[in-house]
Amino acid sequence: MKYRASEHRFNTWRNVCISIFSCMLLLAGITPTQAEGASNTALDDLVSEAMNNNQDIKSLEEKARALRAEAPFAGSLRDPILAVSLVNVPTDSFELDQEPMTQKLISFSQQVPWFGKLSLAEQGAELMAVEQEAMLRVTQLSVARQLKEAWFELSFVERSLDINSRLRDIISQILHVAETRYANGEGLQQDILMAQVQLSELIDRDVSLKAMKTKLQDTIGGLLNRDGYFLENGTRLELPDISGLKRETLTAEAMQKNPLVEARRASVLKAEVDLQLAEKDYMPDMNFTVAFGQREDDPVSGRDRSDFLSAGVSITVPLWQNTRQDSKLAGAKNRLKSARRALQAVQKTLPHKIDSLLAEINGARESKALFADGVSIQALQLADASLAAYSVGQVEFSTMLSTHTRLLQVELKIEQYIVQVHKKLAELEETVGQPIALAQEKL
Repeated sequence: MKYRASEHRFNTWRNVCISIFSCMLLLAGITPTQAEGASNTALDDLVSEAMNNNQDIKSLEEKARALRAEAPFAGSLRDPILAVSLVNVPTDSFELDQEPMTQKLISFSQQVPWFGKLSLAEQGAELMAVEQEAMLRVTQLSVARQLKEAWFELSFVERSLDINSRLRDIISQILHVAETRYANGEGLQQDILMAQVQLSELIDRDVSLKAMKTKLQDTIGGLLNRDGYFLENGTRLELPDISGLKRETLTAEAMQKNPLVEARRASVLKAEVDLQLAEKDYMPDMNFTVAFGQREDDPVSGRDRSDFLSAGVSITVPLWQNTRQDSKLAGAKNRLKSARRALQAVQKTLPHKIDSLLAEINGARESKALFADGVSIQALQLADASLAAYSVGQVEFSTMLSTHTRLLQVELKIEQYIVQVHKKLAELEETVGQPIALAQEKL
């Protein structure tokens, strides 16, 4: 009878071990993979939606259109002035025909800036529009990067929830084993308590992950400017093939297509135009006037009095040159220096940023390969071995439990490295100024 009871306990323990090992295999990632490209398609659709609906982008688009529409205004003459007046009216009688010099006067005047000022002003306004359009592109790339990062984080949280759920199944099996051993007088109560604590921690982590998932969904919904909540789930990510990424090529593309570089170049050109305008401010603006004065006939003799036609030109005199023209010229020179330094700063920073991003991407890929090809297999073998050793009393319960927790950490680390690669690629696209087409490696 003792032999049969012992054999029954062994068979029960063996079945439990088989169940736990099956869960470990699932935890190790032996799950069906999604169709290649499905994640990218969904993400591309979300990016397109954000470009069309994000209010920050729409606001900057309207501002860019406004500046573009206002450019011709800056290059146009000011509206002429039409004046109607009575001249030389005698105050003793206020009769319009009493004095020969009394006139009903109508005049027309037009202010004309010095030659070249208007064309420079229009160029400056157009360059402001160009700079604003470049900043619009900066915002579009920033929104796309934020959306992608949130999407990748959502995918990671989804994967974490899945792994956490599977680990809970394993811990539940282990708890059942601990309770069985304790009931048979072979285990300790502290093993049961330890498993229960571990299970409670996993439940708490599940709550935190769900809260994080909701936060990320709200972030995505805000970027998309949706009226309703964003309730879509992330998809499992695949590791992209970055063998085609070359630092020199990416740097050259960034110098040409990065919108911040374009904005800084437009700012330099605008500062140069402003400097030319400041230099031309030393030259006088002109005001042309034409006037026609109509006189009444002589009331005594009835003689017809001739009407008067007047024409003239007036110019501005730079009398306060020290506080006006000189100050404006000095400020224009300083703004040009500032714009050139800002452009140089961006141009010198871009190569270093691209090199840093590529280094981080390569580092994350190498770490992922190390964990996926070595550490995860070793962790799985260690968890399996510790479970078998615990069944015959060769290791403590805490050791066996920690190996399964470590297996979770390894799996999450692999997913974290994949997400890190995708996030850094999104940042790299923002830096280069255009999407980067990459193939996908099979997980």
